[in-house]
Amino acid sequence: MTSETDAPGPTLREARDATVAALTAAGIPDPEVDAELLLAHVTGESRGAVQARLIVGGSLSEADASALAELVRRRAAREPLQHITGRAPFRSLELEVGPGVFVPRPETETVAQLAIDALRAAAEPEPVGVDLGTGSGAIALALATEVPHARVWAVEKSPDALPWTRRNVEASGAGNLTLVEGDLTDALAELEGRVAVLVSNPPYVPAAEVPRDPEVHLHDPAMALYGGGDGLDVIRVILHRGLALLRPGGALVIEHAEHQSAAIAELLATDGWRAIAHHRDLTGRDRATTAVR
Repeated sequence: MTSETDAPGPTLREARDATVAALTAAGIPDPEVDAELLLAHVTGESRGAVQARLIVGGSLSEADASALAELVRRRAAREPLQHITGRAPFRSLELEVGPGVFVPRPETETVAQLAIDALRAAAEPEPVGVDLGTGSGAIALALATEVPHARVWAVEKSPDALPWTRRNVEASGAGNLTLVEGDLTDALAELEGRVAVLVSNPPYVPAAEVPRDPEVHLHDPAMALYGGGDGLDVIRVILHRGLALLRPGGALVIEHAEHQSAAIAELLATDGWRAIAHHRDLTGRDRATTAVR
């Protein structure tokens, strides 16, 4: 954080432009956005405040400029921005993330909205929502905070992800959320036949299809990425588990890759699910499938 006693360094504009150039050379997809977010992190300001200072003028201290240079080096090496700042926005939430936990993506906000809508539409005074493989807790916390009359359970088994999940649950203050350490194949037996909404963003990348971005294949945990030969191994388990957990008329919401819609619809139809529908994200790609028990 800049202080009045720090020695003056480059102007904010110079620092921003140099950061954009370095990130562009490293192949970062959105170098301007990342540059401003790194500046915000170093100065302890919001991105909006940084943008305002870029207009009216201002300088970095030498200490902040040195700190920024180290962060730019890490980002240029393709370390995820969220690992550098330790934070990831998700809907109205600000989540703590880092090595060992999957970084929530903007496209999953669409998936969360489908589950939120279904939970709000449930007739029970306290409808039950379940998030299987919650990771950072993003979807479960969105449900718990945006549908406060619901009771939400979040299941995670990764010992590397769970510390991050616990931090986010504790920081949220969501008293209607219960975190369960366990395997999605048999967790929550006490809720069987009572769940109104079951949602999951499972691992669905086929084993042979290593993601192109270094931020993903080098830093996101393999447990959260890969779903077997066709990417559907964990999804098959979730569909089977959903039949036990959901009450009649309960809703399933599952995230997947755009090319998996037809295969998932076939699995659902074979198992007797109803009202199968596919939903696109903001980029126009099939991102989620919903069905009714």
